[in-house]
Amino acid sequence: MQSYAILWADDEIELLKPHILFLEKKGYHITPVNSGADALDKFQEQSFDIVFLDENMPGMTGLETLAQMKTINPNVPVIMITKSEEEHIMEEAIGAKISDYLIKPLNPNQILLSVKKILDNKRLVSEKTNQGYQQDFRNLALAFSEYMNHDEWVDVYKKLIYWELEIEQTQKKDMAEVLEMQKSEANTSFVKFIRDHYEDWLNEPKADRPLLSHQLMKKKVFPLLEQPEPIFFIVIDNLRYDQWKVIEPILLEYFTIEEESAYYSILPTTTAYARNAIFAGMMPADMLKYHKDLWVQEDEEEGKNLSEEAFLMRQLQKNRLNIKASYHKIITQGQGKQLAEQVENLMHNQLNAVVFNFVDMLSHARTDVDMIRELMPDEAAFRTLTRSWFLHSPLLDLLRRVSEKSARVILTTDHGTMFVKKPYRIVGDRNVNTNLRYKQGKNLSYDDDKILVARKPERFHLPKLNVSTSYVFAIEDYFFAYPNNFNYYVNYYRHTFQHGGVSMEEIIIPLVTMRGKGQ
Repeated sequence: MQSYAILWADDEIELLKPHILFLEKKGYHITPVNSGADALDKFQEQSFDIVFLDENMPGMTGLETLAQMKTINPNVPVIMITKSEEEHIMEEAIGAKISDYLIKPLNPNQILLSVKKILDNKRLVSEKTNQGYQQDFRNLALAFSEYMNHDEWVDVYKKLIYWELEIEQTQKKDMAEVLEMQKSEANTSFVKFIRDHYEDWLNEPKADRPLLSHQLMKKKVFPLLEQPEPIFFIVIDNLRYDQWKVIEPILLEYFTIEEESAYYSILPTTTAYARNAIFAGMMPADMLKYHKDLWVQEDEEEGKNLSEEAFLMRQLQKNRLNIKASYHKIITQGQGKQLAEQVENLMHNQLNAVVFNFVDMLSHARTDVDMIRELMPDEAAFRTLTRSWFLHSPLLDLLRRVSEKSARVILTTDHGTMFVKKPYRIVGDRNVNTNLRYKQGKNLSYDDDKILVARKPERFHLPKLNVSTSYVFAIEDYFFAYPNNFNYYVNYYRHTFQHGGVSMEEIIIPLVTMRGKGQ
């Protein structure tokens, strides 16, 4: 065990000799002093891993000593020890950022627990986490090697994300590589599951299907409009389930989560298809059929997501929802701040739909901007940057303000994204779309082994530009690359975040219903 140095200041330090001997037998090195002044002298002379401070010492009190220690080295953990149970002393100590608070008479095991909690926490948590994942490894492997339905796949994916986030917090991350391999194996099985069932979900009335993009508003949002409080339907573009889990603790300060679930994005898992499906309440082929004036084809130059508000209003009309509703798309900080300041006015609407585009822009910037590529080398860094953005975003400001009102929030996304690693050769003509995770066209050439092919787009409820149009989807962590200039293309796009294809990360996405604690 690592040897730790402890400074212990107490004007009755001689009476604490049994406790000191107890800790020394456990391997800790104790430096005892009997005043705050002596404690400060020792604190400046040598390094300590932890400090015990008696609050009620004559001369310089424990709180006064603590204040001066924090100016010398604020990072050394301090345990305040006192006979007093007065609340104001506890509050002062906690406000001064102590690490623990013990009340005399002291129990040796109580002291040891406090020390271990502070000094050995990371090691003990790491050991326990690795042990827990090792025990769960076999259960997970057995689960996705057998038949699972769509709900069971959600459970497996959530569990893999749970262990990924837990292992990320450990010191040595011993099991990270094992988990990455298991996630890859799970994705291989998940792709087979999608191959076997996706067409049935869209075409067989009695199929056991998950909630899909085009059903989201009708099944999860519209029923809540029967309640008197306004609904804020917030779509964070391109938010993966793991990214939701790192911003969830921030929101728990302001909201009670009523339901935390997931739904399945349609294919292609892109904004143009999946998000339009959400707001139109129908699949892309039907959007083309019934809303020719709004749907933009792949071969058209026009932006593919300029009609979300019109799609939403038509969906409300189709469902005979004669309500007051608003739609806002937030791309800049200024737009977000302006919206947050309008919360009072938004409360007069029964439905407020808001799209925040930042996470999608961050993933694209990871591809195009060298500095962002350095800041975001992997999925863990992507999560960290997402959390940092959220903490300082106008979205959090908006949600804080909504949490104080009588309103409900539905927070979700349109699709996730995949950290791609392996190139897949494909040949197409000049009219083929540029997305790296799916291709649409009439002259596509490829091998069938590592892709999902929609030779009959009508079975996938996707538009056809002409009779021979087909769609090809990249699976797992593959991305499409053309043979021309192949090596340059691969080096540029490998280890970037892309979406449009088939993976758990892109398809299984968060859906959360919350109510503010300030209501």
